[in-house]
Amino acid sequence: MIPRNPQFEAACRAAFNRQGLMQTFGASISAIAPGLFEIKAPISPAVSQQHGYGHAGLTFAIGDSAAGFAAQTLIGADQSVLTVEMKINLMAPAQGTQLVANGRVLRAGRRVSTVETDVFDDQNRQVARLLGTMMILDG
Repeated sequence: MIPRNPQFEAACRAAFNRQGLMQTFGASISAIAPGLFEIKAPISPAVSQQHGYGHAGLTFAIGDSAAGFAAQTLIGADQSVLTVEMKINLMAPAQGTQLVANGRVLRAGRRVSTVETDVFDDQNRQVARLLGTMMILDG
């Protein structure tokens, strides 16, 4: 996969840093490459559910963002990405101290990209898989 923007990494970092939700979660970027984006987020009491597991909302949010930013690594400098649809399969409770979302582009189109994210806890258990569609916007 070949990025259309040679400054894709800087553009992705700047956009990620503007996301209030990722800041609220204490999430950080752990890897960027063409068609790939990885986010880590701590599992804290603020984002846990009543059984003490990481909330599915945290899992979905970082999974969606990882997929969207994976798509953004391949678009032009004057374009942006929005989620059109995203499906999640929750596979195991989110345990431990952090989640890692590995987003990747399955197919990059001119107007629509198909993306996927696997989310793991720090015990290397797969917590979820997301599959979605990203719309590429001009301007």
